[in-house]
Amino acid sequence: MKVENMRSSNGNKIADQFVITDHDRQTGNIVRYFQSYNSVIAEVRHDGETLLDTYTWDYSVTTSKYRNQFLGESKKETQAKIDSGEYQLADLNE
Repeated sequence: MKVENMRSSNGNKIADQFVITDHDRQTGNIVRYFQSYNSVIAEVRHDGETLLDTYTWDYSVTTSKYRNQFLGESKKETQAKIDSGEYQLADLNE
């Protein structure tokens, strides 16, 4: 498992905002997570499937800013992908 702090536009490490790269225990494939403080916000699987946490994906301005950075898109684009079913909502913190 590899854990990296998200970075600001100036390149500074951001406390409590992380990208975690790990291997799926069942398949061995790479999975990337965005974690804000102690909550997983997003999970992107090796095949591009994206899951967002039902309860925290849009928790705060800060969480949204770094979620957008992680996904490489705006909140409007993320919401459209949720609405279309491209992104799934799930309890990632159970």
